[in-house]
Amino acid sequence: MKNTHARSGRPDVLRVLADARPDELDPARLAGSPRQHDDLARILAGATDSRAARSQEPRRLWVGIRPLGTVVAVAAVAASVVVVSTLDGQDPSGVRASAHPQSSAATAGSASAASEGRADVQVDGRLELLSVAKKAETPAAEGTYWQTTTRSEDVNVVGAKGQLFAVRTTATGQWSVGVRPGTQSLMVSGLDDVTAPRTEADKARWQAAGSPVTVQAEASTAAGQGTLGYRIGTGRPMVMRTDAGDKIYALGPRNVSYQDLRELPSNSGELRRQLEKLYGEDSSGAETGGGRTAYVLRQAADLITMPVKPAVRAAAYRVIADLPGVRGLGRVTDPLGREGVGVAFPGTARTPLGSVQQRLVVDPSTGAMLCEQSVLVEPSARAREAGLDAGTTVNYEATTRMSWGERQITVPKNAEH
Repeated sequence: MKNTHARSGRPDVLRVLADARPDELDPARLAGSPRQHDDLARILAGATDSRAARSQEPRRLWVGIRPLGTVVAVAAVAASVVVVSTLDGQDPSGVRASAHPQSSAATAGSASAASEGRADVQVDGRLELLSVAKKAETPAAEGTYWQTTTRSEDVNVVGAKGQLFAVRTTATGQWSVGVRPGTQSLMVSGLDDVTAPRTEADKARWQAAGSPVTVQAEASTAAGQGTLGYRIGTGRPMVMRTDAGDKIYALGPRNVSYQDLRELPSNSGELRRQLEKLYGEDSSGAETGGGRTAYVLRQAADLITMPVKPAVRAAAYRVIADLPGVRGLGRVTDPLGREGVGVAFPGTARTPLGSVQQRLVVDPSTGAMLCEQSVLVEPSARAREAGLDAGTTVNYEATTRMSWGERQITVPKNAEH
Protein backbone atom coordinates (compact mmCIF):
# COMPACT_ATOMS: atom_id res chain seq x y z
CA MET A 1 0.00 0.00 0.00
CA LYS A 2 1.29 3.47 -0.84
CA ASN A 3 2.33 5.70 2.04
CA THR A 4 0.14 8.68 1.19
CA HIS A 5 0.75 10.28 4.59
CA ALA A 6 4.49 10.57 3.93
CA ARG A 7 3.95 11.90 0.42
CA SER A 8 1.30 14.50 1.10
CA GLY A 9 2.06 15.56 4.67
CA ARG A 10 -1.61 14.97 5.52
CA PRO A 11 -2.93 12.45 8.03
CA ASP A 12 -4.24 9.16 6.66
CA VAL A 13 -7.97 9.81 6.21
CA LEU A 14 -8.98 6.28 7.21
CA ARG A 15 -6.82 6.45 10.31
CA VAL A 16 -8.29 9.81 11.31
CA LEU A 17 -11.79 8.48 10.78
CA ALA A 18 -11.10 5.42 12.89
CA ASP A 19 -9.62 7.47 15.72
CA ALA A 20 -12.16 10.27 15.66
CA ARG A 21 -15.50 8.68 14.77
CA PRO A 22 -18.25 9.48 17.32
CA ASP A 23 -21.16 7.08 17.74
CA GLU A 24 -23.45 9.15 15.54
CA LEU A 25 -21.07 8.62 12.60
CA ASP A 26 -20.85 4.84 12.95
CA PRO A 27 -20.94 3.52 9.36
CA ALA A 28 -23.36 0.79 10.42
CA ARG A 29 -25.86 3.52 11.22
CA LEU A 30 -24.91 6.02 8.55
CA ALA A 31 -23.65 4.27 5.42
CA GLY A 32 -25.80 4.92 2.39
CA SER A 33 -28.27 7.02 4.36
CA PRO A 34 -29.77 10.27 3.04
CA ARG A 35 -27.98 12.11 5.83
CA GLN A 36 -24.60 10.82 4.68
CA HIS A 37 -25.15 12.09 1.16
CA ASP A 38 -26.50 15.42 2.39
CA ASP A 39 -23.60 15.94 4.79
CA LEU A 40 -20.98 15.17 2.17
CA ALA A 41 -22.60 17.46 -0.40
CA ARG A 42 -22.83 20.25 2.16
CA ILE A 43 -19.21 19.87 3.28
CA LEU A 44 -17.85 19.85 -0.26
CA ALA A 45 -19.96 22.78 -1.34
CA GLY A 46 -19.19 24.78 1.81
CA ALA A 47 -22.87 25.66 2.09
CA THR A 48 -23.51 28.80 4.11
CA ASP A 49 -26.51 29.55 6.24
CA SER A 50 -28.12 32.61 4.62
CA ARG A 51 -28.31 34.45 7.91
CA ALA A 52 -24.77 33.46 8.91
CA ALA A 53 -23.47 35.07 5.74
CA ARG A 54 -24.32 38.43 7.29
CA SER A 55 -22.05 37.77 10.28
CA GLN A 56 -21.31 40.85 12.35
CA GLU A 57 -19.17 41.64 15.37
CA PRO A 58 -19.91 39.52 18.45
CA ARG A 59 -21.87 41.54 20.94
CA ARG A 60 -20.67 42.82 24.31
CA LEU A 61 -21.54 40.35 27.05
CA TRP A 62 -23.07 40.94 30.42
CA VAL A 63 -21.73 43.34 33.06
CA GLY A 64 -19.46 41.70 35.63
CA ILE A 65 -18.32 38.90 33.33
CA ARG A 66 -15.46 39.48 30.92
CA PRO A 67 -16.49 39.11 27.27
CA LEU A 68 -15.33 35.87 25.69
CA GLY A 69 -14.18 35.33 22.16
CA THR A 70 -11.76 38.25 22.18
CA VAL A 71 -11.04 38.11 18.47
CA VAL A 72 -13.54 40.63 17.23
CA ALA A 73 -13.39 43.21 14.54
CA VAL A 74 -13.08 45.93 17.19
CA ALA A 75 -11.83 44.77 20.62
CA ALA A 76 -11.19 46.84 23.75
CA VAL A 77 -7.66 46.21 25.01
CA ALA A 78 -7.12 49.24 27.25
CA ALA A 79 -9.14 51.89 29.03
CA SER A 80 -9.04 54.38 26.17
CA VAL A 81 -7.91 52.27 23.23
CA VAL A 82 -9.94 50.03 20.95
CA VAL A 83 -7.92 48.44 18.16
CA VAL A 84 -7.72 45.90 15.36
CA SER A 85 -4.52 44.02 14.34
CA THR A 86 -2.18 42.53 11.73
CA LEU A 87 1.06 40.61 11.24
CA ASP A 88 4.19 40.97 9.19
CA GLY A 89 5.67 38.07 7.22
CA GLN A 90 5.52 36.29 3.91
CA ASP A 91 2.05 34.98 4.67
CA PRO A 92 0.33 37.91 6.42
CA SER A 93 -2.83 35.91 6.95
CA GLY A 94 -1.04 33.72 9.45
CA VAL A 95 -2.67 30.75 7.72
CA ARG A 96 -0.81 28.34 5.49
CA ALA A 97 -3.51 26.14 3.97
CA SER A 98 -2.32 22.76 2.78
CA ALA A 99 -4.64 22.90 -0.25
CA HIS A 100 -7.24 25.10 -1.87
CA PRO A 101 -10.89 24.21 -1.21
CA GLN A 102 -12.58 22.54 -4.14
CA SER A 103 -15.78 23.94 -5.56
CA SER A 104 -18.93 21.87 -5.73
CA ALA A 105 -18.11 21.17 -9.38
CA ALA A 106 -15.12 19.13 -8.21
CA THR A 107 -17.24 16.80 -6.07
CA ALA A 108 -17.26 14.07 -8.70
CA GLY A 109 -13.49 13.79 -8.55
CA SER A 110 -13.17 13.87 -4.77
CA ALA A 111 -12.99 10.10 -4.36
CA SER A 112 -10.11 9.69 -6.78
CA ALA A 113 -8.33 12.68 -5.26
CA ALA A 114 -8.61 11.12 -1.81
CA SER A 115 -7.13 7.87 -3.10
CA GLU A 116 -4.09 9.83 -4.28
CA GLY A 117 -3.62 11.58 -0.91
CA ARG A 118 -5.17 14.84 -2.15
CA ALA A 119 -8.54 14.82 -0.39
CA ASP A 120 -10.51 18.06 -0.41
CA VAL A 121 -9.33 20.40 2.35
CA GLN A 122 -12.89 20.93 3.60
CA VAL A 123 -13.36 17.20 4.15
CA ASP A 124 -9.92 16.91 5.77
CA GLY A 125 -10.68 19.90 8.01
CA ARG A 126 -13.86 18.30 9.29
CA LEU A 127 -12.17 14.96 9.89
CA GLU A 128 -9.30 16.67 11.70
CA LEU A 129 -11.76 18.56 13.88
CA LEU A 130 -13.36 15.27 14.83
CA SER A 131 -9.90 13.93 15.62
CA VAL A 132 -9.26 16.99 17.79
CA ALA A 133 -12.54 16.28 19.59
CA LYS A 134 -11.30 12.79 20.39
CA LYS A 135 -8.08 14.20 21.88
CA ALA A 136 -10.07 16.74 23.91
CA GLU A 137 -11.89 13.90 25.69
CA THR A 138 -8.77 13.08 27.74
CA PRO A 139 -9.71 13.47 31.43
CA ALA A 140 -7.89 16.14 33.44
CA ALA A 141 -7.77 16.74 37.20
CA GLU A 142 -9.72 19.74 38.45
CA GLY A 143 -8.14 22.57 40.42
CA THR A 144 -8.96 25.79 42.22
CA TYR A 145 -8.27 28.25 39.39
CA TRP A 146 -8.79 27.81 35.66
CA GLN A 147 -6.01 29.92 34.15
CA THR A 148 -5.17 31.13 30.66
CA THR A 149 -2.29 33.22 29.32
CA THR A 150 -2.64 34.89 25.93
CA ARG A 151 -0.54 36.92 23.55
CA SER A 152 -2.36 39.39 21.33
CA GLU A 153 -1.55 41.75 18.52
CA ASP A 154 -3.82 44.43 17.11
CA VAL A 155 -3.50 47.00 14.32
CA ASN A 156 -5.52 50.00 13.26
CA VAL A 157 -5.17 52.76 10.71
CA VAL A 158 -4.65 56.24 12.18
CA GLY A 159 -4.20 59.73 10.81
CA ALA A 160 -2.23 62.79 11.90
CA LYS A 161 -1.43 66.03 10.02
CA GLY A 162 -2.43 64.62 6.66
CA GLN A 163 -0.46 61.40 7.12
CA LEU A 164 -2.21 58.01 7.15
CA PHE A 165 -0.38 55.04 8.70
CA ALA A 166 -0.93 51.83 10.67
CA VAL A 167 -0.12 51.27 14.33
CA ARG A 168 0.33 47.97 16.09
CA THR A 169 -0.47 47.13 19.74
CA THR A 170 0.98 44.00 21.33
CA ALA A 171 0.32 42.71 24.83
CA THR A 172 0.13 39.69 27.12
CA GLY A 173 -2.92 38.88 29.22
CA GLN A 174 -3.65 36.55 32.11
CA TRP A 175 -7.03 35.35 33.34
CA SER A 176 -7.47 33.30 36.50
CA VAL A 177 -11.02 32.08 37.17
CA GLY A 178 -11.73 30.85 40.70
CA VAL A 179 -14.13 27.91 40.69
CA ARG A 180 -14.17 27.09 44.41
CA PRO A 181 -16.37 28.85 47.00
CA GLY A 182 -14.64 31.95 48.35
CA THR A 183 -12.28 32.39 45.40
CA GLN A 184 -12.15 35.35 43.04
CA SER A 185 -11.64 35.66 39.31
CA LEU A 186 -9.03 38.15 38.14
CA MET A 187 -7.96 39.32 34.72
CA VAL A 188 -4.76 41.24 34.07
CA SER A 189 -4.58 42.73 30.57
CA GLY A 190 -1.99 44.89 28.87
CA LEU A 191 1.13 43.20 30.26
CA ASP A 192 4.11 44.28 28.10
CA ASP A 193 1.71 46.60 26.28
CA VAL A 194 3.37 48.51 23.43
CA THR A 195 1.80 50.63 20.67
CA ALA A 196 4.04 51.66 17.78
CA PRO A 197 3.97 52.23 14.00
CA ARG A 198 3.46 48.86 12.29
CA THR A 199 6.26 48.96 9.70
CA GLU A 200 9.27 51.13 8.83
CA ALA A 201 7.12 52.86 6.20
CA ASP A 202 4.50 53.59 8.85
CA LYS A 203 7.22 54.90 11.15
CA ALA A 204 8.41 57.29 8.43
CA ARG A 205 4.87 58.62 7.94
CA TRP A 206 4.46 59.01 11.71
CA GLN A 207 7.71 60.97 11.88
CA ALA A 208 6.61 63.10 8.93
CA ALA A 209 3.52 63.99 10.96
CA GLY A 210 5.78 65.23 13.78
CA SER A 211 5.94 61.98 15.80
CA PRO A 212 2.72 62.70 17.70
CA VAL A 213 2.25 60.82 20.98
CA THR A 214 -1.53 60.64 20.50
CA VAL A 215 -3.19 59.63 17.22
CA GLN A 216 -6.78 59.01 16.14
CA ALA A 217 -8.51 56.16 14.32
CA GLU A 218 -12.01 55.71 12.92
CA ALA A 219 -14.45 53.47 14.77
CA SER A 220 -17.98 52.20 14.43
CA THR A 221 -20.17 52.50 17.51
CA ALA A 222 -23.80 51.83 18.35
CA ALA A 223 -24.41 55.54 17.91
CA GLY A 224 -22.66 55.65 14.52
CA GLN A 225 -19.16 56.64 13.44
CA GLY A 226 -16.68 57.78 16.07
CA THR A 227 -12.96 58.06 16.76
CA LEU A 228 -10.48 56.18 18.93
CA GLY A 229 -7.42 57.61 20.60
CA TYR A 230 -4.05 55.81 20.70
CA ARG A 231 -0.98 56.69 22.73
CA ILE A 232 2.30 55.71 21.09
CA GLY A 233 4.63 53.99 23.56
CA THR A 234 4.26 51.59 26.46
CA GLY A 235 1.10 51.23 28.53
CA ARG A 236 0.25 50.17 32.05
CA PRO A 237 -1.44 46.82 32.72
CA MET A 238 -5.03 46.78 33.92
CA VAL A 239 -6.65 44.43 36.42
CA MET A 240 -10.33 43.70 36.79
CA ARG A 241 -12.42 41.28 38.79
CA THR A 242 -14.59 39.16 36.52
CA ASP A 243 -16.79 37.16 38.90
CA ALA A 244 -20.21 38.15 40.22
CA GLY A 245 -21.14 35.97 43.16
CA ASP A 246 -20.87 32.39 41.91
CA LYS A 247 -21.19 33.50 38.28
CA ILE A 248 -17.85 33.22 36.49
CA TYR A 249 -18.60 33.23 32.74
CA ALA A 250 -21.14 34.48 30.23
CA LEU A 251 -22.77 31.85 28.04
CA GLY A 252 -25.13 33.45 25.56
CA PRO A 253 -27.41 35.85 27.45
CA ARG A 254 -26.72 34.16 30.80
CA ASN A 255 -24.06 34.56 33.46
CA VAL A 256 -23.23 31.03 34.57
CA SER A 257 -21.55 29.31 37.50
CA TYR A 258 -18.93 26.58 37.51
CA GLN A 259 -21.67 24.10 38.37
CA ASP A 260 -23.67 25.29 35.36
CA LEU A 261 -20.68 24.60 33.13
CA ARG A 262 -20.15 21.13 34.60
CA GLU A 263 -23.78 20.24 33.86
CA LEU A 264 -23.61 21.05 30.14
CA PRO A 265 -24.41 18.02 27.92
CA SER A 266 -21.53 16.03 26.47
CA ASN A 267 -23.62 14.82 23.52
CA SER A 268 -22.99 17.11 20.55
CA GLY A 269 -26.61 17.04 19.41
CA GLU A 270 -27.91 18.00 22.85
CA LEU A 271 -25.24 20.68 23.24
CA ARG A 272 -26.09 22.21 19.89
CA ARG A 273 -29.80 22.28 20.76
CA GLN A 274 -28.97 24.03 24.03
CA LEU A 275 -26.86 26.64 22.26
CA GLU A 276 -29.61 27.17 19.70
CA LYS A 277 -32.03 27.71 22.56
CA LEU A 278 -29.73 30.46 23.88
CA TYR A 279 -29.86 32.07 20.43
CA GLY A 280 -33.65 32.18 20.67
CA GLU A 281 -33.41 33.82 24.11
CA ASP A 282 -30.71 36.31 23.20
CA SER A 283 -32.12 39.44 21.57
CA SER A 284 -28.63 40.96 21.38
CA GLY A 285 -27.39 37.98 19.37
CA ALA A 286 -30.27 38.26 16.94
CA GLU A 287 -29.66 41.99 16.51
CA THR A 288 -26.13 41.45 15.20
CA GLY A 289 -27.53 39.76 12.07
CA GLY A 290 -25.01 36.95 12.29
CA GLY A 291 -27.68 34.26 12.28
CA ARG A 292 -28.12 31.05 14.22
CA THR A 293 -25.09 29.27 12.74
CA ALA A 294 -22.63 32.06 13.54
CA TYR A 295 -24.09 32.43 17.02
CA VAL A 296 -23.84 28.72 17.85
CA LEU A 297 -20.30 28.59 16.48
CA ARG A 298 -19.25 31.55 18.62
CA GLN A 299 -20.69 30.00 21.78
CA ALA A 300 -19.17 26.59 21.02
CA ALA A 301 -15.76 28.18 20.42
CA ASP A 302 -16.01 30.01 23.75
CA LEU A 303 -16.83 26.77 25.56
CA ILE A 304 -13.55 25.26 24.38
CA THR A 305 -11.64 27.78 26.52
CA MET A 306 -13.81 27.33 29.63
CA PRO A 307 -13.35 24.84 32.52
CA VAL A 308 -15.94 22.43 31.15
CA LYS A 309 -15.66 18.66 31.32
CA PRO A 310 -13.37 17.18 28.65
CA ALA A 311 -16.35 15.42 27.07
CA VAL A 312 -18.16 18.77 26.76
CA ARG A 313 -15.11 20.37 25.14
CA ALA A 314 -15.04 17.47 22.69
CA ALA A 315 -18.77 17.93 22.01
CA ALA A 316 -18.16 21.63 21.30
CA TYR A 317 -15.62 20.69 18.63
CA ARG A 318 -18.12 18.27 17.09
CA VAL A 319 -20.78 20.99 17.07
CA ILE A 320 -18.37 23.24 15.15
CA ALA A 321 -17.44 20.48 12.71
CA ASP A 322 -21.10 19.84 11.88
CA LEU A 323 -22.27 23.44 11.39
CA PRO A 324 -23.20 24.52 7.85
CA GLY A 325 -20.81 26.98 6.25
CA VAL A 326 -17.91 26.21 8.60
CA ARG A 327 -14.88 25.65 6.36
CA GLY A 328 -11.91 23.52 7.30
CA LEU A 329 -8.56 25.07 6.31
CA GLY A 330 -6.49 21.95 6.87
CA ARG A 331 -3.08 22.24 8.52
CA VAL A 332 -2.19 25.88 9.19
CA THR A 333 0.33 27.92 11.17
CA ASP A 334 -0.86 30.38 13.80
CA PRO A 335 0.72 33.85 14.28
CA LEU A 336 3.18 32.40 16.84
CA GLY A 337 4.39 29.80 14.35
CA ARG A 338 2.57 26.84 15.92
CA GLU A 339 1.02 24.27 13.59
CA GLY A 340 -2.61 23.34 14.07
CA VAL A 341 -5.92 22.75 12.34
CA GLY A 342 -7.65 25.85 10.94
CA VAL A 343 -11.39 26.55 10.82
CA ALA A 344 -13.04 29.52 9.12
CA PHE A 345 -16.31 30.98 10.39
CA PRO A 346 -19.14 31.40 7.86
CA GLY A 347 -19.68 34.88 6.49
CA THR A 348 -17.79 38.09 7.19
CA ALA A 349 -18.11 41.09 9.51
CA ARG A 350 -17.97 44.73 8.47
CA THR A 351 -15.39 46.91 10.25
CA PRO A 352 -13.78 50.30 9.57
CA LEU A 353 -10.87 48.38 8.01
CA GLY A 354 -13.18 46.44 5.68
CA SER A 355 -14.79 43.01 5.83
CA VAL A 356 -13.11 40.40 8.03
CA GLN A 357 -13.44 36.65 8.50
CA GLN A 358 -12.96 34.99 11.86
CA ARG A 359 -10.85 31.85 12.18
CA LEU A 360 -9.79 29.39 14.83
CA VAL A 361 -6.58 27.37 15.06
CA VAL A 362 -6.59 24.34 17.37
CA ASP A 363 -3.91 21.85 18.43
CA PRO A 364 -4.81 18.44 16.95
CA SER A 365 -2.57 16.61 19.45
CA THR A 366 -4.21 17.97 22.62
CA GLY A 367 -7.52 19.53 21.59
CA ALA A 368 -6.41 22.92 22.99
CA MET A 369 -7.30 26.24 21.41
CA LEU A 370 -4.18 27.83 19.93
CA CYS A 371 -5.49 31.03 18.42
CA GLU A 372 -8.43 33.11 17.31
CA GLN A 373 -7.86 35.61 14.54
CA SER A 374 -9.66 37.93 12.15
CA VAL A 375 -8.42 38.15 8.56
CA LEU A 376 -9.16 40.95 6.10
CA VAL A 377 -11.23 39.72 3.16
CA GLU A 378 -11.96 43.04 1.44
CA PRO A 379 -9.91 45.98 2.84
CA SER A 380 -11.40 49.45 2.90
CA ALA A 381 -9.78 52.19 0.83
CA ARG A 382 -8.31 53.63 4.03
CA ALA A 383 -6.82 50.26 4.99
CA ARG A 384 -5.32 49.75 1.53
CA GLU A 385 -3.74 53.20 1.61
CA ALA A 386 -2.05 52.21 4.87
CA GLY A 387 -0.73 48.97 3.35
CA LEU A 388 -3.24 46.48 4.74
CA ASP A 389 -4.12 44.06 1.94
CA ALA A 390 -6.57 41.17 1.66
CA GLY A 391 -5.30 38.23 3.71
CA THR A 392 -3.81 40.42 6.43
CA THR A 393 -4.60 39.17 9.92
CA VAL A 394 -6.36 41.97 11.80
CA ASN A 395 -6.50 41.04 15.45
CA TYR A 396 -5.35 37.78 16.94
CA GLU A 397 -5.25 36.34 20.42
CA ALA A 398 -3.02 33.29 20.83
CA THR A 399 -3.41 31.11 23.92
CA THR A 400 -0.04 30.07 25.33
CA ARG A 401 -1.36 28.44 28.50
CA MET A 402 -4.72 26.93 29.43
CA SER A 403 -4.65 24.76 32.56
CA TRP A 404 -5.59 24.38 36.20
CA GLY A 405 -3.66 26.12 39.00
CA GLU A 406 -3.78 26.24 42.77
CA ARG A 407 -2.57 29.81 43.30
CA GLN A 408 -4.12 33.08 42.22
CA ILE A 409 -2.11 35.08 39.69
CA THR A 410 0.06 37.96 40.88
CA VAL A 411 -1.21 41.44 40.07
CA PRO A 412 1.56 43.85 38.97
CA LYS A 413 2.13 46.73 41.38
CA ASN A 414 1.71 49.30 38.61
CA ALA A 415 -1.60 47.87 37.35
CA GLU A 416 -4.58 50.17 36.94
CA HIS A 417 -7.76 49.05 38.71
